[in-house]
Amino acid sequence: MKIEKLNLNGKKDTIEVLDQIFSGKINKTLVDKVLYKTNANYKGRHGKTKQQNEIKGSTSKIYAQKGTGNARHASRKAPIFVGGGVAHGPKGQLAYKKRKLNKSEKRLSIASLITEKKNLNKLLIFSDFTNEIKKTKEMNKIIHKFQITNSLIVLDKKSKDKIFKSIRNIPNIKITDVNHFSAFDIVKFKKIVFTASSVKELEKRYS
Repeated sequence: MKIEKLNLNGKKDTIEVLDQIFSGKINKTLVDKVLYKTNANYKGRHGKTKQQNEIKGSTSKIYAQKGTGNARHASRKAPIFVGGGVAHGPKGQLAYKKRKLNKSEKRLSIASLITEKKNLNKLLIFSDFTNEIKKTKEMNKIIHKFQITNSLIVLDKKSKDKIFKSIRNIPNIKITDVNHFSAFDIVKFKKIVFTASSVKELEKRYS
């Protein structure tokens, strides 16, 4: 299929793209599953409490098992005592397993979200950036001109080298390449922007 391509002057052209990525089936159930796993893996679990076996101190029995009239206890490390171990507390980052995403899940979810962005007219494809843009002010004008003030911008390497310094400090913009963005990134930003070369790289990777 063919979709619209723009250059920085606003001149329109067309580019041939793969249907399976830009006009595929939208699988919302799969997207929800992938977003849940991605979001869960982003979370840092740093909370850590000491278990009973990690408390320093004597392990001797605090008093006789029978004859005292009190409940039976072992050592002061038991969770019911102040200063003892914590039962079922958080165990720190290393105790949690990351939820795995297989390649087909990643590809299909990203294709679904890209298709949805295209259907909502929230996807733009630019010609490759051939001239270096050095000033943030100049890049900011381009962003406002094309109304991409809240966007994920997926660039090819040459285009990234041309504009990265001028765009990196602009808020609500994320610059990346086809190897380093996820379904979560597409959902987070209102629009997604590609260059002609990054589209071809994406097709090689996800077709």
